[in-house]
Parts: sequence; C-alpha cells; structure tokens
Amino acid sequence: MRSTEERAARPRVRQVVVTLAYLVCLVGSVVGVGAFGGTPIAEAAGGLLAADSTHLAPGSGAFSIWTVIYVGLGLYTVWQWWDRDDARRLAPLIVASLLLNAAWILVVQAGWVWLSVLVIVALLAVLAAIFVRLVRTRPGTVVEAAVVDGTFGLYLGWVAIATCANVAAALAGAGFTGAGAPEWWAVGVLVVATLVGLALAVFGRGRLAPAASLGWGLAWIAVARTTGDLLSQTTAVMAGLACVLVVVGTVAVRGRRALGAPHGRPVGPS
Repeated sequence: MRSTEERAARPRVRQVVVTLAYLVCLVGSVVGVGAFGGTPIAEAAGGLLAADSTHLAPGSGAFSIWTVIYVGLGLYTVWQWWDRDDARRLAPLIVASLLLNAAWILVVQAGWVWLSVLVIVALLAVLAAIFVRLVRTRPGTVVEAAVVDGTFGLYLGWVAIATCANVAAALAGAGFTGAGAPEWWAVGVLVVATLVGLALAVFGRGRLAPAASLGWGLAWIAVARTTGDLLSQTTAVMAGLACVLVVVGTVAVRGRRALGAPHGRPVGPS
C-alpha cells in the first residue's frame, strides 16, 4: 500500500518542484530588470553587458524576447500539472534550467562576470540536453509541441547568443581588446554561431523555434552595430548575414523534410 501511495505522490512532488523553480526564476527576472533594489542587467557589472559594451552585444530591444520565453515557461509550468507521467523525462532538466537562469541574474548583480560565464555555459548545456531529448521523443499533442518544444527551442537559441555576448563581456572586463582587431574576433564568433544554428537545424529536422530566437539575437547585434555608440559595419554585415543563413537554412531543412514526409505530413513540431 505504501509503495502505491508513494508512486501516486511522485507526480505531485515533481509538479510542485517545477512550479517553485519557475517562481524562483520569475523573481530573479524581476530583480534583473531593477525591481526590489536590483540593478538592471545593462547597468550591472560595470555596464559590461550593456548594448554598447562589446561588438557582440545585441541592442536593448533584443531582450524583449525574454517576455515570450517567460510566458512560455509559465505555460509549461501550468501544463505540466496535467502531464502526470512526464513521459519525456524533462522535469529535472527544466528545473535545472530555471534555477540556473535565476543564478545567472544574481551572479551578474554581484558583479561576478566570469562566474556568470560558467553559469550561462551550464545553462546552455542543460538546454542542449533538453533539445536532444525533445528531438528524440515526439510530443503527444499540438499543445505540448507549442508549450514544450516551442518554448525550450526559443530558450536554447537565445541563450546560445547570450553566451557569446557574455563571454565577450567577460573578456572586455579582463582588458582583452581583440588584439587590435575586435571586429574580426567578432566575425569569427559569428561564424561559429552560424554553424551552431545550422547544426541545430539539421539535428532538429528544421525546427523553427531555435532558429527564430538565434536569428533574433543576430539581427539585434547588427542593429546595435549600426545605430548604437559602438559602430562597426563589418560586424553588422556579418551578423545580418549570419541571421539570414540560420533562418533560411532552417526553413530549407524543414521544407526538404516536409517534401519527403508521406502525404505531406509535418515532420516535427516547433
């Protein structure tokens, strides 16, 4: 009897833990915009994460994507109360991503930029693990495809770009100026980001969500380098080209697989 009761209680424990982790993440995001006495991220750590701090910093408008991501995470948190079995075994990884998100904000608020790099790399690794699991297991419903696959695809693509910007900020804080050629260092990183985006497209069978947020971040790097205080035509052109390559490449992969699917059925969510 006890083992049966324990098995029945496990889903509820998971659901509560996910909900608490989301609330922690949400409070962290509120602190990150300057509420509760916190310093806005753009002003924290001596302004190293501001839009004009490095060649890889996206314009301030880019961060509006967090609203979409947080709404998606909230929808997942509500939805998982109806997902009794967690058949795709995502909950532990999702909890880790939520807590790492909050930890990153607190670390940046404390001015520990290099530690923030370690945290965001860990977050990126967790999101990559979630993406692998999503690709290898199909969603049960259209709602699950949108709320789970869509949300965490967006989350992954954006954090990939944020990691580039975070590393660049840490290097700038350490006095690294690109050995006299900061634009070409930025171009090199953007080439890597493009390859990552195309790799996600191929592995994810043309999933649109990661490409959308990755392309969004790249586009805003281009905007920042043409309209902000730190201008760079070279970086802007490369960022714009990277955005086009990632988005068009993903659509091409998706279109090719759709043509190969029987009876034109969609080949995958998000």
